[in-house]
Amino acid sequence: MANSSEKTRYSDVELQEFKEIILEKLRIAKEELAALTNSLNSSNANGTDDTAGTFKTLEDGSATLEKEQTNQLAARQKKFIDNLEAALVRIENKTYGICRETGKLIQKERLRAVPHTTLSMEAKMKQY
Repeated sequence: MANSSEKTRYSDVELQEFKEIILEKLRIAKEELAALTNSLNSSNANGTDDTAGTFKTLEDGSATLEKEQTNQLAARQKKFIDNLEAALVRIENKTYGICRETGKLIQKERLRAVPHTTLSMEAKMKQY
């Protein structure tokens, strides 16, 4: 029989606490994604039609770079949202907080900091 002091999963009460943390992070992440998407969809309001061709070219290049960076941020945000949603599924399955490498519980402090993680610090350090 396993040592009773070594838990194999988090309790329903603990899982509920993590769920609330994740739902709040998810709400914020979705707001940020909406803002990024909004800025991508809005056209360049600076209007460079009346300026010399050279400035228009510089402006277009700058706008393109900015759009690429915003696209990258939006993609990163979508991935973060997907990871948070996957964490909610693990909470429902009661497998949340269990390291996929070691099978041990991930420390609460780590889960609070990175609630979508599937690796304990021990497993994460082995990757380097």
